[in-house]
Amino acid sequence: MNQPSYTQGRQDKPLLATTIGQAFDHTVARFAQRDALVVRHQQQRYTWQQLADSVDHHARALMALGLKTGDRLGIWAPNCAQWAIAQFASAKIGVILVNINPAYRTSELEYVLKQSGCHWLVCAGNFKTSDYHAMLGELLPELGQQVPGQFNCERLPELRGLISLDSAPPPGFLPWDTLGQWAGQTEPGDYLARQHSLQFDQPINIQYTSGTTGFPKGATLSHYNILNNGYMVGQSLGLTELDRMVIPVPLYHCFGMVMGNLGCMVHGSAMIYPNDAFDPLLTLDTVAQERATVLYGVPTMFIAMLDQPQRSAFDLSSLRTGIMAGATCPIDVMRRVIEHMHMSEVQIAYGMTETSPVSLQTGPDDELELRVTTVGRTQPQLETKIIDEHGCIVPRGQLGELCTRGYSVMLGYWGNPEATREAIDPAGWMHSGDLATMDEAGYVCITGRNKDMIIRGGENIYPRELEEFFFTHPAVADVQVIGIPCSRYGEEIVAWIKFHPGHSASEIELQQWCKNRIAHFKTPRHFRFVDEFPMTVTGKVQKFKMREISIEELAAR
Repeated sequence: MNQPSYTQGRQDKPLLATTIGQAFDHTVARFAQRDALVVRHQQQRYTWQQLADSVDHHARALMALGLKTGDRLGIWAPNCAQWAIAQFASAKIGVILVNINPAYRTSELEYVLKQSGCHWLVCAGNFKTSDYHAMLGELLPELGQQVPGQFNCERLPELRGLISLDSAPPPGFLPWDTLGQWAGQTEPGDYLARQHSLQFDQPINIQYTSGTTGFPKGATLSHYNILNNGYMVGQSLGLTELDRMVIPVPLYHCFGMVMGNLGCMVHGSAMIYPNDAFDPLLTLDTVAQERATVLYGVPTMFIAMLDQPQRSAFDLSSLRTGIMAGATCPIDVMRRVIEHMHMSEVQIAYGMTETSPVSLQTGPDDELELRVTTVGRTQPQLETKIIDEHGCIVPRGQLGELCTRGYSVMLGYWGNPEATREAIDPAGWMHSGDLATMDEAGYVCITGRNKDMIIRGGENIYPRELEEFFFTHPAVADVQVIGIPCSRYGEEIVAWIKFHPGHSASEIELQQWCKNRIAHFKTPRHFRFVDEFPMTVTGKVQKFKMREISIEELAAR
């Protein structure tokens, strides 16, 4: 009988039965004077003791604002020191941090704030082409007349106030620079009592993932989920207090916040942010100047760093390991990362937000071929199986859907029990929607995925969400969105559009219409205007034919 496609990860690494705050305090006690956080673009450096002082100060201030255990605090900002402080401060008082993509526009922001029931929002003043203050002013016309902490806004009834990272924000915002002044209103004894009341199974983070049925769903994660995932990822990398990790990936995503910040925190390693967003030159410079030992990124980031004309001017010899995730890594890129960036122990990780995120990971000693053809083996204390359409485990080598069970599986989708039941079966298995095979040694190869999902530059994009968005355009009668291969981003988005009779719009007009309404990475690169879509005899749209036609047309162009 063939061996079934089921594995358990190692059981000899015990899980941490602590809250994030308890783990943080433990690290501070051990490594108080070692570097904890270095933020190059803000020219800020913290030892673990200095970071702890700031975290405790801001945690007491957040309590003074009225935030209780289980309340939601949104954060809408690029990578910065305040992001990390907000992450640890909210965790210490049991406030659920709601990560908001910095690229979100007004409609997406409104949905997330309302669906999660955010009580307060921390936001940047601006980032790239986004003016956050202006967007919030558009969303909340009464903002200028509101007093922070006493908001009464019709569109966002649970919102109580806004905290701006800008030193001089418009009326209605509480500046982060003055937030600390509220700390004195929380007694130290009350702060300690709050921390002692927390349980590690309580929710502490909501991360929104694009939904197959329209709006994003909020994966709700506990202390136990994400602290242990950061711990296990770091264990595989061999992290210690001597390591210095450069984190150019976004903090709003699990890659930066869990695998980066929490992975460093629980092992005492230094967190280093090169910039507010990825820049290959600044990342290389940071690695060299900070003598980094660990570097994270998606394949497109590593390609950009390898191809940076000044790369050879930087001494990268301090690097030994890191993680490449988010898309398949070409073997040539892996070879160049090992040879030219000295990352001999670089690893591949696979997962999803709903599994905190990593469920499979290669090891430091795995052969090069395994690091580019598989996503590794099941992480410690987790289970993996591959099933057919009837839910039966398939034999090794046979294609099926990848499922994960164990400590990392989310608590559920916030306020959406129906979607939770669809994702997590009664036996506790999280169904990924990804197609995979498992070899005799337990290594898993991802051979496909949910047929509709597009992965562009590491961002997951579901066509259904975009299709529902385009239906709101007055000229659009019908729309189908597909992904096609792209050498730079992995995939690009193509929208096939049918207009209402007597209506039309150009490609440029539609892209401009998207500009201030949805995140830039969701805006289709290409449009095709049609009278009909390829259909089956039963009336189902044939997206595979649309994909073939789009690829041929663009190649001919």
